[in-house]
Amino acid sequence: MALSVALPTAETLQRLAKAGLDPAKMPRHVAIIMDGNGRWAQERGLPRVEGHARGVQSVRSTIEESVRLGLGQLTLYCLSVENWKRPPHELEFLMSLLHQYLIAERDEIMAQNIRFRTIGRRTELPENVLAEIDESVRISHDNTGMTLCLAINYGGRTEIVDAVRSIAERVQHGELDPEEIDEAVVSDSLYTAGMPDPDLLIRTAGEMRISNYLLWQISYAELWVTPKCWPDFEIPMLHQALKDYAARVRRFGGLK
Repeated sequence: MALSVALPTAETLQRLAKAGLDPAKMPRHVAIIMDGNGRWAQERGLPRVEGHARGVQSVRSTIEESVRLGLGQLTLYCLSVENWKRPPHELEFLMSLLHQYLIAERDEIMAQNIRFRTIGRRTELPENVLAEIDESVRISHDNTGMTLCLAINYGGRTEIVDAVRSIAERVQHGELDPEEIDEAVVSDSLYTAGMPDPDLLIRTAGEMRISNYLLWQISYAELWVTPKCWPDFEIPMLHQALKDYAARVRRFGGLK
């Protein structure tokens, strides 16, 4: 499903021009793997959790700039299903940080007309975190600006498994014929149902892998990797990623 495309405002056009970006070549949906928080902290002799705390500043500035540039959707990889293997104290800090973030940023989400969403399994998340997620989703439901989607307790394979189970149940109940299963049926059974696929995937910390992130959705996304760790990700880097995206030719398996 495509995002409805609103004409950019004069303020947005000025912001794009200042950044050297062509509004006709902007991605609708940008997904980011925010990697390197722990590494950033360790390189500075700090506890790993300090990197996560510092990374929130990059989250805030990236969201604000994405809104100013008129992006349709921004999806951030916050916590993977594999991250539960980390030390308990780090996980407790991450949940506390997420809980605080959801409360602290709610007014800003409303002020910037952001529609808040999350993807991922809810079962392992603390009740207080789920309550704040649900409240942010509820109050921002009718907002018409950029969609901000946080991938929390998310895994691409887990998502596909859950989608297959959902489709199998529909077949079992006689609601769906196996011959009717196509890409649209699968897409509509994913956590991201109703969202457009990402056009651009950004990864920090220099790792050349996608880490089980949006496996179905990024089939034709353009990839952009920076060696900088997430706490050092700044607005000029976002601009550069968008410029590089604009310079690429997207063929989707065909010829231009």
